Amino acid sequence: MRAVVQRVSQASVTIDNQTVGQISIGILALLGVEQGDTVGDANYIADKIAGLRIFPDADEKMNLALSEVNGEVLAISQFTLLGDCRKGRRPSFVDAAPPEIGLSLYEHCCERLRFHGISVGQGVFRADMQVWSINDGPVTLLLDSRRRF
Repeated sequence: MRAVVQRVSQASVTIDNQTVGQISIGILALLGVEQGDTVGDANYIADKIAGLRIFPDADEKMNLALSEVNGEVLAISQFTLLGDCRKGRRPSFVDAAPPEIGLSLYEHCCERLRFHGISVGQGVFRADMQVWSINDGPVTLLLDSRRRF
């Protein structure tokens, strides 16, 4: 499972001009599920997001986690994180999990974040969404449950 994680001062997601999820201070997490991913991969990503110390302390050092700043997560499913652009001009998505597995593990990841006591806003799986965010820092990190980077 892959994630692009951004520290945000606010973020929202809309579908057909309707806001379906929004947060203030926290993390915008774009989540992609790969062929072969399991609940263990979703747990790894959720636990990593919950524990990341990327929020500034009193000395402006990135030293605090979501729970210490009363932060939230806006989780957006994004299969395009599995796009392979190494050959040609059109990305290949053969490494992305089938939709039913993607949905299950995306939902599990969100529930695992809630298990950590984090408020989670969500997009709608497989919907055409518009995501708006103010990246704070900017801070953007890449996570991969298979630890390839």
